Amino acid sequence: MAMLSEVIDAVIGADTHRDTNQLEIAHPSGAVIATGSFGNHSAGHAEALAWMFEHVPGPRLVLSIEGTRSYGVGLARAAKAAGIPVVEAEQPSRRARRGKGKSDPIDAHLAVLFALSLDADKLPTPRADGDREALRILLCAREELSTTSTGQTNRLKALLRDGDDADRRLARGKLTVATLSELVERRPPREASRAQAVRHAEIRRLALAVHDATQMLKVNRAELAAIVKDLAPGLTDQCGIGPVSGAQVIVSFSHPGRCRNDAAFAALAGTSPIEASSGRTARHRLNRGGDRALNKAIHVIANTRIRSDPATQAYRARRTTEGKGPREIRRSIKRYITRQLYRTLTTAMAPVTTPPSA
Repeated sequence: MAMLSEVIDAVIGADTHRDTNQLEIAHPSGAVIATGSFGNHSAGHAEALAWMFEHVPGPRLVLSIEGTRSYGVGLARAAKAAGIPVVEAEQPSRRARRGKGKSDPIDAHLAVLFALSLDADKLPTPRADGDREALRILLCAREELSTTSTGQTNRLKALLRDGDDADRRLARGKLTVATLSELVERRPPREASRAQAVRHAEIRRLALAVHDATQMLKVNRAELAAIVKDLAPGLTDQCGIGPVSGAQVIVSFSHPGRCRNDAAFAALAGTSPIEASSGRTARHRLNRGGDRALNKAIHVIANTRIRSDPATQAYRARRTTEGKGPREIRRSIKRYITRQLYRTLTTAMAPVTTPPSA
């Protein structure tokens, strides 16, 4: 397996910030050719690309950027449009920084060294734009809506618990759309005291906010479902996978090739087994690392299948008779789901190639 340093003419390292990008061009040996600082805007990106092509010793280039989905997103997009492959550089560890200090030129050089240490066939490419980015935005909006709505619901129920018997009965039940509409339209009592008037106004305000959030979450779910169906047809037809969990899986998976195999995807998802054996006990435990949002989505899928999927229930019963505990069984189910998701998305999201015309 060839190292990246064996198949390129030069590597460019980039340390990105809000206003500027620090760049370094280096030989495959790591020897520095040139350094420069450019503005983090369209004109600065064009100037940086012109500078790169002026100083590189050959056409085979790789741009290693730290923060491809943060301050480096503009430079990454400009480089891709210019035909330069982009590698997502990891943030330097304490070990990598030891004895080197901290500055923009140092970080740009560390991005160069990171790229040169990679296998040519296992380059960490940046996450995709387009519909995947639309899913990410919708998921962020959904998280904000859900968190805000939960807090408002709890406050509304607390106010209802302090009311009369009818209000306390509403607080004990589910706040349906009909209940919220009733609270919004309810009139304050005649000759209400100041405390009663304020309490009534706050109940109406919270009920209206929760009602609106409920409708926005429905619209958000429908938009997620439409994009998931376009990106990965058939994904939500699998047991336990809905539009929200399916969207999170696609956002983390990004595109075929980002994770080289299902084991790498399991490590990303935090479902890869970790050895936890001791003495006569041979077992594995769940991985606590990885993308926790992806891990949460797989956890939801696993719980749904344990509740409603006959095949998963039969598997759990068989492993229980073998002496496995609930946590060990759940870990195995999550790992299986991760493997299934990787294969499904790799097939469904593979680019369509048209055969050459005769």
